[in-house]
Amino acid sequence: MSDPIEVSLTHRMNFPDKEDLLDRTAQGILGTPMDRPEGPLKVSGTATYADEDHPPGTVYGWLVRSSISKGWVTGFNTRDLRAMPGVLAVIRDKRMLRNPAQGQASKAPYQGPAEIFYKGQPIALVVAETFEQARDAALNARADYDDRSAKGVFVPAEAKYEAPRSQQASKGDLDEAMDEAAFAVDVEYHTPSMSHAAMEPHAAVAWWDGGHVTLRGSYQMLGSNKAELADALGISPRNVRILSPYVGGGFGSKLGISHEGVAAAIAAQKLGRPVAVALHRRQQFETTHRRSESRQRIRLSCGADGRMTGVGHDAWVSNLPAESFSEPVTQATPFTYDGENRQIGHHVGRLNITCAGSMRAPGEAIGVPVTEAAMDELAQAAGIDPVEFRLRNIPEKDPSSGRPFSSNRLADCLTRGAESFGWKDRRENGARREGEWLIGMGVASAIRVNMLVPSTARVILLPDGTARVETDMTDIGTGSYSILTQIAAEVLGLPADRVTTVLGDSDLPQSSGSGGSFGAASSGSSVMLAAKAVREKLAKRMDCDPDDLTLKDGYAIAENRRRTLAEVLEGDTLQGTGTIKKGLTSVDHQQACWGAQFAEVAVSTVTGEVHVRRLAATFACGRILNAKTARSQCIGGMIFGIGQALHEEISTDARDGSFVNRDLAEYHVPANLDVPHIDIEFLNDRDPYANPMQAKGIGELACCGTAGAIVNAIANATGERFRSFPVTLDKVLERLG
Repeated sequence: MSDPIEVSLTHRMNFPDKEDLLDRTAQGILGTPMDRPEGPLKVSGTATYADEDHPPGTVYGWLVRSSISKGWVTGFNTRDLRAMPGVLAVIRDKRMLRNPAQGQASKAPYQGPAEIFYKGQPIALVVAETFEQARDAALNARADYDDRSAKGVFVPAEAKYEAPRSQQASKGDLDEAMDEAAFAVDVEYHTPSMSHAAMEPHAAVAWWDGGHVTLRGSYQMLGSNKAELADALGISPRNVRILSPYVGGGFGSKLGISHEGVAAAIAAQKLGRPVAVALHRRQQFETTHRRSESRQRIRLSCGADGRMTGVGHDAWVSNLPAESFSEPVTQATPFTYDGENRQIGHHVGRLNITCAGSMRAPGEAIGVPVTEAAMDELAQAAGIDPVEFRLRNIPEKDPSSGRPFSSNRLADCLTRGAESFGWKDRRENGARREGEWLIGMGVASAIRVNMLVPSTARVILLPDGTARVETDMTDIGTGSYSILTQIAAEVLGLPADRVTTVLGDSDLPQSSGSGGSFGAASSGSSVMLAAKAVREKLAKRMDCDPDDLTLKDGYAIAENRRRTLAEVLEGDTLQGTGTIKKGLTSVDHQQACWGAQFAEVAVSTVTGEVHVRRLAATFACGRILNAKTARSQCIGGMIFGIGQALHEEISTDARDGSFVNRDLAEYHVPANLDVPHIDIEFLNDRDPYANPMQAKGIGELACCGTAGAIVNAIANATGERFRSFPVTLDKVLERLG
């Protein structure tokens, strides 16, 4: 076979898209509810996840973790452990991680097992012939510590808080606006720390070939993961390959390289054998990222006409000492609602509790529900319907920066959503009752910033007229295999079964990875550009302008000529590479995804239980790439919001920061009976400033307003305002009793 004919296309988003290519293609597969190509593999158990299909000769590692929260390791019973059955090695290496990487940093986080910063921090790895032998030996590990001069901080109230200047903003005089306002609220809300608790725990299998390491792990962003692992091991990224074809959920916990991956690689190098390291659920809770707890002060003011004059939002969050990440709670506050006087502050405290990191919709997931609850409080004070109050205060441009919006469909979402939900039937607070149950309705806007991240993909059109998509993009359950297949099929005019998509291999072109709701739009744009480069080459072979070429069902059509792609290729292979980069459109315009969410709840006056009876949402998030996966993402995000409002919280022991509820028996998430029917509607939307596909993120948007709508519905049902999440039955009974 001759070498492929290579073409490439790089696009920087300096100007809004005016080509509308995907509205002019003919295949008609993009946007349809196409089934997942990998679906049969997953439901039949043949899709290979990180801790499956071990290479011959694989041995097993188990992490030993600290039993203190602050101090230093001074000794370890290595000799005793080495004498136990099957034990091959007890590894304490300065290259081991103190805490997981956040992702996109391209370098390892803090390393070295000697100093302890939180209880449960990995300090060693025991490797044995079998999983059971490794676990048994690790459970017999004993470390000596020096903690006499170490004093940990485990309670947010005792932390010292710092305020990064880059995350603060102010405009006008908020104090004066509050004093002179016809109506104002000054309230404080609390949200707890939460765990990602992805279905597939962190796991990795590593093996070496000379100086080259291969790691099969459960990770979200292979480009940065490859660089992080290389940095941790002290080798070149050229000598690292990461395989992650299937990931059983991440929610941000697998953005960066983690303990198990680095430990497996170190052990495999020392032993010259493949090493598998998998975390059990309690290790998952205690050593991977958590979402930070938050204390949020909201100050809002408006005139007698219901027009807002002031917006204040201060947030206090936590992380380990020296960690640069902090939950960006106020991320959407600067641009969501009007108000000429604004003060936004962000404060970080240092706690000796497991590292805080990105969790689904970091920032807005806990910031938006709180501001939406406070918006309801101000609407009530002003005597204005909550939907109408929001509509009255949607700005024409970003009120903090003055930048125009690339698109703002919040008003459309609120109006359409209220009509569909039957908002007109909502009654005054505490006015509707059915026996022991108090019934209420609530609304919240949903807002999530929209991002574009550099991404590259390769599309290969083979001589038989079939295509192959290659990129290191991951599918964490979101549908990457589906949408990337559909994009290539649409641009090249092929049925989906004639396109094969290969993902999750760091040797492939580097994509954006999965995270921040930028994965679909970023990696999808690179696939579209790669396919477009091939399409333009086909137009040359058909001796026509690309705009005059129609590709459909494996045929190329121009004027009165119709040829199969195999005939056009004449035995050649066309290989297109596409790269998308952000540009001026992300600087000159405020980009966001929009939605409105509505909830109806029933609150028992006898038990304090809260039942969510109805949930509905209307979203505007650009072009929908797959109707089924988009809806599934929204359902998942809204169930996430139910958990946030009613169930989820990590409880810690104030004496040492240890997790009290460190498994799914005690860490409560919504079950089937907690989730009602969910109605979802997508507005026909395009945002040419976002990317060439005019699509935007959706998976995280869906969990940004749900909890706010639910707590507002509880307030409408009971007449009581709950400012501490989650709203558990003990809190309800205390107020209703």
